[in-house]
Amino acid sequence: MTRYGVLAIVAGLVALAIGRAFGVVELFVIGAGFLGAVAAALVYVLLRTPRVVGVRTVRPTILVAGDTGRVDLQLHHGGSVRSSRFGLRERVGRVGSADHVAELTVEPLAARSAATAGYQLPTSGRGTISLGPLVAELRDPLGLLSRSRTVAGVDTVVVAPRAHLVDMPELGNGPLGRHLLAQARRLGPGEFHSLREYADGDEPRTIHWRASARSDKLLVKQHSVEGLRRMLVLLDTDRSSFADAASFERAVTVAASLVRSATHADLVTRFVAGSVDLRGPDVGAESLRALAAIQPTGDTLPVLDRDPGEGVGLLVVISGSMNGAAVQAARSVLDPTQATVPVTTDETSRALIGAAARTEAEFLSTWRHLVGASSGRRIGRDAGSATPAATNPVGA
Repeated sequence: MTRYGVLAIVAGLVALAIGRAFGVVELFVIGAGFLGAVAAALVYVLLRTPRVVGVRTVRPTILVAGDTGRVDLQLHHGGSVRSSRFGLRERVGRVGSADHVAELTVEPLAARSAATAGYQLPTSGRGTISLGPLVAELRDPLGLLSRSRTVAGVDTVVVAPRAHLVDMPELGNGPLGRHLLAQARRLGPGEFHSLREYADGDEPRTIHWRASARSDKLLVKQHSVEGLRRMLVLLDTDRSSFADAASFERAVTVAASLVRSATHADLVTRFVAGSVDLRGPDVGAESLRALAAIQPTGDTLPVLDRDPGEGVGLLVVISGSMNGAAVQAARSVLDPTQATVPVTTDETSRALIGAAARTEAEFLSTWRHLVGASSGRRIGRDAGSATPAATNPVGA
């Protein structure tokens, strides 16, 4: 019952009481009119409540902080008569903040028909958003009574941190690429590539004597060197390693950027953060889900073992400073074929090969310098998941 319905009942009872006390017939008629309107409204909402079932679809499946998603509602009216106009209400809530309400109006639906509705879902930061329950509400024409029915249950939407598509290092390019080239040479010569003329400084053992005998010049064997094959991204989750919450959020953004970029470059990727240890073909999507909810704790990272992967490897450790827990854990990894790159969010890196992320722009700049690249591109959403235009935006 709405506020107007309560007032109608009160007004009707008061009119009947006064009419009886003073014998005023007109007040009896007025009181009966108020109560009759409430009774008619009750019959209306009982008979006209739509038999609607809804299915909710959120696109894209994983949102990125700062992007706008869309919630599409598929409505199926199973009644045998045409429905009345009704409203839809849905709670949109984020953990630790006040709920918002999405409100939509649905025009009358034909018997056993379907319709669609939807609203935009803007996001401001990473986390998990709860949607629902979706409720259909019918009011009588006078607004005296309303009746609600649950149309769809509760769903959750993952809002992943911002991510930038950055270039992965190539052997010989930039300070990091040159360092990785030295690491690759520790693995020994790769596959035979071609023959070339001997040059001063070439190792005598690389001379191809049989081919040289058929030529008037010395020829040496040239081997191809394997490029970067695997990447481990290690995120510090010890709150004492960061100056403030903003520093940790930058670390999360850096981790998301490197994991997405490594998987985009088809590297064998592993992501470690506290008790989270992800690898395999779905490491990109699973890491974004984990990073959407990750929070700093007081737990330190365990001692890491040597990655058993093949080829040249790269370990990127992300912490607030060089004294962070993750940096100490990375130093325990003894792998002559793997290069370690610290990324610090509170200070410039003191390592010979490192990057600073006191701002996102600084991270992109220092990383480009490391790999000898030119630009970075933000990943807003997965390919093929463009968000169509919609109405009724709801802040989240």
